[in-house]
Amino acid sequence: MKKFVKILSMTVAAAIMAVTFTACADSSSSSDSKSGGSIKFGTNAEFPPFEYVVSKGVIGEFDGIDMAIAKQIGEDNNKEAKIENMEFDSLLVALDNGKIDAAIAGMTVTDERKEKVDFSEPYYNAKQVMIVKEDSNIAKASDMSDKKIVVIQGYTGETCVKKLGFSYQSFKKGTEAIMELVNGKCDVVVIDSATADKYVKDNKGLKVVEDNKEFENEEYAIAVKKGNKELLDEINKSIKKMKEDGKINELAAKYADATNS
Repeated sequence: MKKFVKILSMTVAAAIMAVTFTACADSSSSSDSKSGGSIKFGTNAEFPPFEYVVSKGVIGEFDGIDMAIAKQIGEDNNKEAKIENMEFDSLLVALDNGKIDAAIAGMTVTDERKEKVDFSEPYYNAKQVMIVKEDSNIAKASDMSDKKIVVIQGYTGETCVKKLGFSYQSFKKGTEAIMELVNGKCDVVVIDSATADKYVKDNKGLKVVEDNKEFENEEYAIAVKKGNKELLDEINKSIKKMKEDGKINELAAKYADATNS
């Protein structure tokens, strides 16, 4: 009798475990099927109008042109777009070690970066400019030679100033760099054009100075880990669609006029 009870108890326990496991598996499978998975995008949310933090953005607290593009890529591929905010210099490392799936951060395509990652089709054209005070005598890049220059660490502006051979100070956040200029602690900030326009609009007494001869046009693209062709194809398909239907131009116009606190 004891042996029978023991066998019966073990049978019941096994049945309960089987039902529980099946229920969990079904729940997980249902969730995966519903969401279609996710794409974790890495960004540096210090680069308006492309990525910045607000109380309520298009993806959680993150808003901007790039964030709207990331959300659309997710929707186009039946996946949830998630955002991992980090320092710009950490993005390519995070890609390599699998912390993120893709990097979207107003990232300029360069030969040096192409050695480390695969880039999507470009989705935006930009160039470097100089932000100065309205009464500044800086009219071209060479005028910065004896000035106090500020750049954002890891941004293309830093590379450009370095190539010119000028000394500079770097900050991790664009807002910090702009405050240096506003407070008279530097003479010029070198940064991407779209972001420069945004900062000048939000801070009185500043202006943008261009030097088309020294600062050439550059292309922004999304980076993925080397060899991740499946994700790259998904991203490219979505970018192509957004370019053809005018979605990216609409976003650029929308966020160029947007204000944020």
